[in-house]
Amino acid sequence: MYSDYLTYWDYIHLDTLLSLQNPKTQFPDEKVFIIYHQITELYFNLILWEIEQIADHKNLTEKFFIERLDRIIRYFHLLENSFTVMVDGLEKEQFLKFRMSLLPSSGFQSAQYRLIEICSTDLSNLIHIDFREGLQESDDIEKQVECLYWRSGATELASGKKTLTLQQFEQKYIKLFTETSLKYRERNLQKIYQQHFPQSKPVIEKLREFDQLSNVLWRLVHMRTAARYLHRDPEDIKATGGTNWQKYLPPRFQRIMFFS
Repeated sequence: MYSDYLTYWDYIHLDTLLSLQNPKTQFPDEKVFIIYHQITELYFNLILWEIEQIADHKNLTEKFFIERLDRIIRYFHLLENSFTVMVDGLEKEQFLKFRMSLLPSSGFQSAQYRLIEICSTDLSNLIHIDFREGLQESDDIEKQVECLYWRSGATELASGKKTLTLQQFEQKYIKLFTETSLKYRERNLQKIYQQHFPQSKPVIEKLREFDQLSNVLWRLVHMRTAARYLHRDPEDIKATGGTNWQKYLPPRFQRIMFFS
């Protein structure tokens, strides 16, 4: 009763939020690029928050599980639909110029998306297709993390060496990925589904929708965007992080499924 009245701008830290855009060039569309990726990371954070609530729930019910899956699905629908900002919301000429100032950073370095994957399914489902069969039953988390499918996406095709993008990413986050894999080994969404609701058709339908959004549709909108800006005859433009996007982005090459 005696505290100062709360204001909207203080509650959401609006001034701080609007100060977090720091373009590296003078091209106007770089601000669009930055804000859109910040929005994306906020949605990823909401998805992780919903997964955490499911994993931590003491008396999990089918109703609660489905309600939280609905939220996750809603966020992914918004993410997929919002990608028109990247497809149609940037001038190609501006993007191809300011992107060179971003080297070697890349959207590949989104740690939150990798955490969503780790918290959603058994780690064995995220292993590169070439190593999956041999490590499917392994209990060696560190070995499985070494063979996660996305690491090949930032490896030079000719030499097999890690790009600087991948080296930076692993240096900052690989410990977190390993720790999270251990933490969610028995409480990821796939395990929870198998332990509590294996026969529930409503749950299965929601998980399939989540799977398709995350592992097919979300990747395809990235593929279309990369093709719009980077496809060029006779040779495609390289991604800022050196990722081999032609092999990495198409879902048919990775064959990642969270739930089976």
